[in-house]
Amino acid sequence: MGINKQFLKGKPVCKVTFKISEKEGKGITMAHVVGEFNDWSTSATPMKRLKNGAFSATVELEKGRSYQFRYLLGQTHWENDPDADNYLPSPFGDSHNSVISL
Repeated sequence: MGINKQFLKGKPVCKVTFKISEKEGKGITMAHVVGEFNDWSTSATPMKRLKNGAFSATVELEKGRSYQFRYLLGQTHWENDPDADNYLPSPFGDSHNSVISL
């Protein structure tokens, strides 16, 4: 997994690319990035499956703040990103959310 941040000159946004590697994407047919930036929607931000089996999605996020997120692999498997800037307990108390700071 991985995160790439591209800060845009003259704009108050950052293009963030979320990636799930070929290894982590093996055997998965769909993946979504789910977080504060899309109201925790499990369908709003689908990730594109690449030819090598990896997944990727790019979103523009407002600079100067942090966002909690997780990956939904398939329909039921949740994963955090090991490259996240931080982790916070989820409101459900049984897991943590990844955090990206911009």
